[in-house]
Amino acid sequence: MEAVAEGLWGLADMHESRGEVGKAVKCLEAICQSQVSFLPMVEVKTRLRVAQILLDHTHNLNHAKAHLERAHLLLKSIPSCFELKCRAHSLLSHCYHLIGALPHQKHILHRALDLVRSVGDGDWEAKLWLCNFNSQLANALAIEGDYHASLSVLEDGFATATKICYPELQMFFATSMLHVHLFQWQDTSLVHGAVLRCSEVWESIRADQRQQCVGLFFYNELLHTFYLLRVCDYKSASQHVERLDAAMKGELQQSERIKELNVELNAVNQSLLRYDLQYKERSALSQKKIQLNEQLKAISNLNSTTCSSTNKWGWLPRNAVFALIDLMVAMLGRPKGVFKECGRRIQSGLSLIQGELGKLGIDDEMTEVDLQHSAIWMAGLYLMLLMHFLENKVSVELTRSEFVEAREALLQMKMWFVRFPTILQGCESIIEMLRGQYAHSVGCFNEAIFHFIEAAKLTESKSMRSMCQVYAAVSYICIGDPESSSQVKTCFWNHGLFFVGVREKTCVIFVYGLLLTKQHNLPRSKIRLASGLKIAHQQLGNIQLVSQFLTILGTLALQLHDTGQAREILKSSLTLAKTLYDIPTQIWVLSVLTEYERKKEDDLQRRLSETQASIHHFELHTRGDLDIPESVGLQAPPPMSRLRDADSVKWGRGKYNLSLTLVSSGH
Repeated sequence: MEAVAEGLWGLADMHESRGEVGKAVKCLEAICQSQVSFLPMVEVKTRLRVAQILLDHTHNLNHAKAHLERAHLLLKSIPSCFELKCRAHSLLSHCYHLIGALPHQKHILHRALDLVRSVGDGDWEAKLWLCNFNSQLANALAIEGDYHASLSVLEDGFATATKICYPELQMFFATSMLHVHLFQWQDTSLVHGAVLRCSEVWESIRADQRQQCVGLFFYNELLHTFYLLRVCDYKSASQHVERLDAAMKGELQQSERIKELNVELNAVNQSLLRYDLQYKERSALSQKKIQLNEQLKAISNLNSTTCSSTNKWGWLPRNAVFALIDLMVAMLGRPKGVFKECGRRIQSGLSLIQGELGKLGIDDEMTEVDLQHSAIWMAGLYLMLLMHFLENKVSVELTRSEFVEAREALLQMKMWFVRFPTILQGCESIIEMLRGQYAHSVGCFNEAIFHFIEAAKLTESKSMRSMCQVYAAVSYICIGDPESSSQVKTCFWNHGLFFVGVREKTCVIFVYGLLLTKQHNLPRSKIRLASGLKIAHQQLGNIQLVSQFLTILGTLALQLHDTGQAREILKSSLTLAKTLYDIPTQIWVLSVLTEYERKKEDDLQRRLSETQASIHHFELHTRGDLDIPESVGLQAPPPMSRLRDADSVKWGRGKYNLSLTLVSSGH
């Protein structure tokens, strides 16, 4: 009977390789449902194989769970089979994870850990299984929000990987701990320590081994980027994103090369099937086939992540990682004003995500209740990425004053949220904040304030709450009446603004400086705005914010009658705004300059009016003789000739203003 079982196993493998999942499952279930009993070991292996196929290729989780629980029960009566028992525990834990049965998953993992510890400390294979179960348990605890316990389990896994001198596993646990620290972020020094540990472990891996760990490379670099963005070290974050982008482009080029080689190899194989080939032709084709296989093998060995399997990437699927990199490039490029590249990356990321959502069966009509439970986690991942891309698209279009495009992207966000309210629950406050920014951009300041206040109520993030209060304060200032000015003070003092990071602090300084300017407290406002400008330029690298700081400082300089400095500052602000395609700031600067020139013209008209109203003006411009007395001993020539002769010298030197010439000759 073992020969029959092996034959059915082989047949199932063949059907699976062809993508015929149903036939593969039927072959294997024929063993389990046979009237003739097989050995328990055969049945266990078969049920594990069926469950693996179902988990890999279908959403039939309950069917897979039934096979795994039966295999687990059969293994209890078998004294040995350590490898099979560990595999059964691991698959059953994964199945419970997909179903969402966290208590059952934790229970089976604790039993698996007890099983491994019963073997002893000397078994290398047992330690690998110990690392496997620790990683799954830590993930389950993190999902439950028990971050302290999750970190403790990950620390045990790291210690085990260190004992067996497995640097790749050490790196996996180090990055996982950093990931959990970023989730909770209670102590900045602890997070910084986790970052340093990741860097140290990565440096301890040999260069040739790192090439086989591209998934870990992306994981580590992305986590470093998230950390640096959180501490507002945008310059260092940009360096990590550049490395990620270069690595992604290399991966895509290799993937494209593999596709080309596979197409060429398939063509060669088809040609070799012909019966009318001459010996020389067949020999040449066979040689070419060998060369193509060697090239494919070399590329695969150089970078194991070119395999389409998501397991090579560990924490995220390959396309999700690439979409995340596009998102990072767009986020860091937006404050610098490189909107063309931002738009290209946003479109690239949206295309990747929409393709993956299509694979999950998520179309324009599907809602949250229609999702298979096994697809919820993956769908949530791509939907959250989709919302972040749309958020950046709205921000870019508002900066460019493309209000129609911004509105369409915002409506898309709202539509996705209505269809998937539970999965996208955390995006509700972001949508409200963007609605406020849209309303502010089109001049509806009261509506903008309402949306900003609602967004602050909906979020638990201190950073988000602070930014919403800052935006509401700006809208109040733009209204400009006394009641709105008092509401600005309420935003600052009654609600309290949380300085989570440099970004929030800088924006608060910006609004406070703007408020002081409106209150005509110019010296104090200048000091505040100068400090904010320094932070925005040196630490944030946010050119858009720098341009806005310069605009207010230029306005201040005009009010302080330092016109020379004001013109230089406003000129710099306008140049930056043009670079950013920031139309609102350009209009702001030009309106300030226009107002300045209008005031100069009004002042000139005022002085002219005062001059013309003077009695001396009437005496000076009235035609007639100067009535110089003859007693001085001079003979007075006729008035017109006297003026003409005196003016002839001046007129020969150049075209001067006539009034100035008359005054000069009279003197």
